Amino acid sequence: MAASILLFVCFLSAVHCVSADGKTLVLLDNLNIRDTHSIFFRSLADRGFDLTFKTADDPSLSLIKYGQFLYDHLVIFSPSVEDFGGNINVETITSFIDGGGNVLVAASSDIGDPLRELGSECGIEFDEEKTGVIDHHNYDVSDPGEHTLIVADPENLLKAPTIVGKPTNKPVLFKGVGMVADPDNPLVLDILTGSSTSYSFFPDRPISQYPHAVGKNTLLIAGLQARNNARVVFSGSLDFFSDAYFNSAVQKARPGSQRFEQTGNMELAEALSRWVFKEAGVLRVGAVTHHPVGETTPPAAYTITDLVEYSIVIEMLSEGHWVPFDGDDIQLEFVRIDPFVRTYLKKNGGKYSVQFKLPDVYGVFQFKVDYNRLGYTHLYSSTQVSVRPLQHTQYERFIPSAFPYYASVFSMMTGLFIFSVVFLHMKEKEKSD
Repeated sequence: MAASILLFVCFLSAVHCVSADGKTLVLLDNLNIRDTHSIFFRSLADRGFDLTFKTADDPSLSLIKYGQFLYDHLVIFSPSVEDFGGNINVETITSFIDGGGNVLVAASSDIGDPLRELGSECGIEFDEEKTGVIDHHNYDVSDPGEHTLIVADPENLLKAPTIVGKPTNKPVLFKGVGMVADPDNPLVLDILTGSSTSYSFFPDRPISQYPHAVGKNTLLIAGLQARNNARVVFSGSLDFFSDAYFNSAVQKARPGSQRFEQTGNMELAEALSRWVFKEAGVLRVGAVTHHPVGETTPPAAYTITDLVEYSIVIEMLSEGHWVPFDGDDIQLEFVRIDPFVRTYLKKNGGKYSVQFKLPDVYGVFQFKVDYNRLGYTHLYSSTQVSVRPLQHTQYERFIPSAFPYYASVFSMMTGLFIFSVVFLHMKEKEKSD
């Protein structure tokens, strides 16, 4: 009986651990969005996310309780919110990102100040309220006349399959507010840009000033991976995730344009959600080993010019399981203050390894792997070792570079010996009268 109770408790603990992973708070302008965007939310639920739907002004909202985050991810589908309810505000969301939380934000032309402020904190600047992205050359045939129902070509997507998924020829439907990225923020990703003929302005007003964003600088979807690997995605269009845009046919309003029976919104939205919620592009370091070639354990200190073998296991999260990562551009640095050795690691079975000769310099060094690639989490591994000079018993008895000196010594000794023999045995001739 006690054993069965213990098994039941263990089962409940396992269920709790599984359900705790992927807890997601979804903030909506109104609960009708849950129905109009049901395909997207259903895809998240089918992948194991525990979704909690609340309106953005709900007075019971809370992200942090007793110093702990209540959710792993945050979805904000409430572009017009003017004040978040409960204990949530822009500062709280920023702290959530600083703590490693992931955020997906969808805006619209009715964007409120909180989302604009949150974008500014992440290096994204939204255009003014009631503005929209306009493109007079790349709009859909169903556009009502404002040319704001944009058809975005797949060529405008970021060339990173880990973020945007596998390449496809389906265009994307977009209707919403434009964004620009902070040029001084290297962490911002231009995921989907407008065409060279797009710009952001008020659709119902003549252009009286320079638009907020023009051409390729117009961002439709942007992303951010912070230095702590937290991820944020900003979409200027809430409709981009809607069932209507997922299932809609699309065709540019130009003679001879190809008609597609379905947009690429669904595939792109799923790929973005996988990336932002860390189902894709997540790396981790496994076992790290180093030792002299021919041995199996590391010494207390290496000796200069030793031949060393270094290996590291790198894994990637795929479908909820850790699998060996396949990469051909992983480098190892052997660093004291500056790198003395920099070399590529070669894949050897389930690990990456390399053999190299230590420099003829002693001191405290590090084996360092610093892998930072687009779409992947920052991978860093550092192992400190000591390198000492040769002991007096390890030096060679005869140094090749000193052979001339050895020859001069022995030649002098030979000459002295010959001179001594000749001097001792030499007999002077007697002088005659």
